Amino acid sequence: MANKKIRVLVVDDSALVRQILVEVLNKAPDVEVIGTASDPFMARDRIKELNPDVLTLDVEMPRMDGLTFLSNLMRLRPMPVVMVSSLTEQGADTTLKALELGAIDFVSKPKIDLAGTLADFGGEILDKIRVAAGARVHARSAPVAAARVAPKFSADAIIPASGGGKMLRTTDRIIAIGASTGGTEAIREVLMGLPYDCPAVVIAQHIPEAFSLPFTKRMNSLAAMSVVEPTDGQYIMAGHVYIAPGGKHLLVERDGARYLCRLNNGPPVNRHCPSVDVLFRSVAQNVGPNAVGAILTGMGDDGARGLKEMLDAGARTMAQDEASSVVWGMPGAAVKMGAAQEVLPLGRVAENIMRLAQTVGAPAFAAAR
Repeated sequence: MANKKIRVLVVDDSALVRQILVEVLNKAPDVEVIGTASDPFMARDRIKELNPDVLTLDVEMPRMDGLTFLSNLMRLRPMPVVMVSSLTEQGADTTLKALELGAIDFVSKPKIDLAGTLADFGGEILDKIRVAAGARVHARSAPVAAARVAPKFSADAIIPASGGGKMLRTTDRIIAIGASTGGTEAIREVLMGLPYDCPAVVIAQHIPEAFSLPFTKRMNSLAAMSVVEPTDGQYIMAGHVYIAPGGKHLLVERDGARYLCRLNNGPPVNRHCPSVDVLFRSVAQNVGPNAVGAILTGMGDDGARGLKEMLDAGARTMAQDEASSVVWGMPGAAVKMGAAQEVLPLGRVAENIMRLAQTVGAPAFAAAR
């Protein structure tokens, strides 16, 4: 007997977008569009009538804006939602607010030639709908369908693996965090739990280029630390958070006893740029036992190998637990690989980071004396 299809309701005020999404989604053997709606009021009735598994929701809607509708939906009838947003600064800010309200993920509408280019995003849309169908919305849990993807590069494409070697002594600590699906909200919670004088934090979050700067600005407005999108060669300082720009890998390098940010335009690693594996490997090689690594919610396995490399280099490591993750792909892969020393609910990650930041490096210093 064939597996049950993922039943999708498409909500968008554009008849063209609705038509294209229906055509793209219905081509997949495991997805079925069961209905469409042109505004939130029609969507409300269609949800009651059809009981879909996943909703695709336009950010800008007539009669009621998408955020108001999403807020009501998550309060009255929580369900997996994938936002369809425009690649503009206003669209990015609205999308980030939608993720705060409970949307699982988002895809971006092309700015021009909608009919000619939206279909090109068919693979991305389908992947995110499959993930959403298995994501946790409150107590909801289901297996995530495996997406068919092309072979992927490893971190070797950006930074060669190292057999280890001598590292200059320093008292500076670095906290490295990686995340993907559900990560914008997980990162927000972690950063809001860290004090202004926390050791420096470097972050790789899977996010498109048009959304990374608005996301960074939003985190800066909420966190006690200063949150920036780094420039190449920028020195890393305590009390600051450095979030990788979309479309560039972020690496940590040494300059004597100091650390600095390096941005790399290399190919996607594990199909992502920025890649968590790239960031974590650079931290393993250049920071070693003076680092703390945390891998948060996300689909796939990007970051699992890098976290293991950090652990092998003497860093303290942790992973978000399954119950609090939107998708337990990346942290789950790290746990299975033995890369995480601790597995914690999201609400305890920030306090654990601070606890470990007080102790990292001590064994290495003692051995060096």
